[in-house]
Amino acid sequence: MATGTDQALGWGLVGFSMSIFIYYTAWIIILPFIDEGQLIHSFFMPRIYALVIPLSSGVLGLLVIGLFVGVTMLKSTQKEKTS
Repeated sequence: MATGTDQALGWGLVGFSMSIFIYYTAWIIILPFIDEGQLIHSFFMPRIYALVIPLSSGVLGLLVIGLFVGVTMLKSTQKEKTS
């Protein structure tokens, strides 16, 4: 059973994820329909970052996963040779 701390952390992560989702959705879907001179544009980064940030995060994530699998396979091969 989850403790109060675990539940608080879980709800915090859900809230953080939802706020990122809402921000990104407003940035990509709603902002192009609002005039450039409006104050709301000052709360968002330039639109090019809407592609650069997720793309670089995905590449970095795949790199980390690939490194983990590679290191695990090397360690497994070394254990088989020593046994």
